[in-house]
Amino acid sequence: MKFFTCLSVFLLLLLPGAEALAEDQKWSDEAELSYVDTSGNTEVTTLSAKNKLQVNLTERILATWKLQALYGETDGEKTAESYMTELRGDYALSERLFTFGTAGWLQDKFAGTDSRYTFGLGLGYKFLDGPKHFLRGEAGLTYTMDEYTDGSSEEYLGGRLFGEYQYQFTEKNRFSQTLEYLPDFETSDNWLLNSETALIAALNSFLSMKTSYVVKYDNEPAPGSEKTDRILGVALVVNF
Repeated sequence: MKFFTCLSVFLLLLLPGAEALAEDQKWSDEAELSYVDTSGNTEVTTLSAKNKLQVNLTERILATWKLQALYGETDGEKTAESYMTELRGDYALSERLFTFGTAGWLQDKFAGTDSRYTFGLGLGYKFLDGPKHFLRGEAGLTYTMDEYTDGSSEEYLGGRLFGEYQYQFTEKNRFSQTLEYLPDFETSDNWLLNSETALIAALNSFLSMKTSYVVKYDNEPAPGSEKTDRILGVALVVNF
């Protein structure tokens, strides 16, 4: 319960601040929160929170900061806990072509990862840019440092291929599909594949409901861990 209390306080402090920043049109913030609590034959508690803050530093430079947390309990025993944060900078070379740099951290002890630090550089291109259809692709290099729960660690140079498609039903309602492939250039069997399918429906001018299905596949997971994680979620989205 301490985790829930800290996260709730964090969101209460963060969202009003993001709203104030959004008064300047250079800023935008999107927060997601989902909570499930069942009782009876099986007691299950799941809490997921995400936040994405973006600011246009100049006409060509876009900065993005992402935060994500997931926590789960089954019959009073913790069965899931993961945290992620990522900083990203985009620089527009033209209306469609852009470069980007990222720095991120991940912890998922139930998947055998105590800490994962990832740094990346790459190029992106907007193949479709609206008004209904949006399609962009990205390709780049990554450098990853993994520290596992069994005390082992590794560092490797890898790559990143990413694609995202969006269909805008209306200004506030959309469908999206993303796919990300992360190969290890040093060990061909060590690669990751991430996918998210999502549908966002507006409730009013600043609240939306998001239904998503996330698949995370690790072809060479830590010993004792499954290769595939699947997350089906329904979340309340607040936009500023």
